[in-house]
Amino acid sequence: MELRVLKYFLTVADEGNITRAADILHVTQPTLSRQLMELEDEMGTALLIRGKRSVTLTDEGFLFKQQAETIVELADKLEHTFTDQKDVICGTIRIGATEALGGRTLAAHMKEFREKYPDVQFDLYNGMADNIKEMIEHGLIDLGLVMEPIDTSKFEYVRLPQKTSPERDMGHPRPAGS
Repeated sequence: MELRVLKYFLTVADEGNITRAADILHVTQPTLSRQLMELEDEMGTALLIRGKRSVTLTDEGFLFKQQAETIVELADKLEHTFTDQKDVICGTIRIGATEALGGRTLAAHMKEFREKYPDVQFDLYNGMADNIKEMIEHGLIDLGLVMEPIDTSKFEYVRLPQKTSPERDMGHPRPAGS
């Protein structure tokens, strides 16, 4: 099934007339009729009831029209994404982080990034370091933030600077609220 044929079908359904649709589509009426019959053969069902001067949709035709509209809309959106926005940075960055690292620091960096690139979205996933590592291995996330120790032999990684306090360096935990 070709996208072009879906568009043909939708034009016929909207116009209710094959000849008028053929004029709009700049194809001959016999060509359009043949394309529609081939589509019905491919689907294994009648999509149109042909009258002398008009066509109406069968029940299957109504269902097919709804699905075809969705497909054509998605295809148009995909095309516009790449033709209209060649200079725009957009997309979704999927980040997995352990609870200890996913808090305010990550949020601040994401906010700063979004100010610079407003068309970029973030999907965040929290989990244990082993789960984050597994998600990276399976391509489910783009970036993982974990605390060591973890086997990094398979990955490109950057160690982030950590703020330490004198209490931590001496092995004393920080009191709550400090």
